[in-house]
Amino acid sequence: MQAVGSLPKLVIVLEAAGIGFLALAFLSLQGYLTLPAPVATATAAIVMVFIGLGLMLPAAIIMTWNIAQRLALQLTQPDSASKHSDLKKPKENHDDADH
Repeated sequence: MQAVGSLPKLVIVLEAAGIGFLALAFLSLQGYLTLPAPVATATAAIVMVFIGLGLMLPAAIIMTWNIAQRLALQLTQPDSASKHSDLKKPKENHDDADH
């Protein structure tokens, strides 16, 4: 099974573009970056924030789905969990007298 953090390259590119949009919106709202007239408004910055969040959603969905699958696999196979819990329990010694 693949690692939880391994994502397809397209999803990583989308997430990087989303981070770029969020950074661009932040820098333009704070006045550190001047944008051309059509995108220099506060409304355009809000739209950039929503676009950035929308581009970052696929990565969050894929990671959540992978974690849910792993958790479901662990919850539906109690036999393997009981084997591991038996190994951690100390064995009882019937020869000991506790009196």
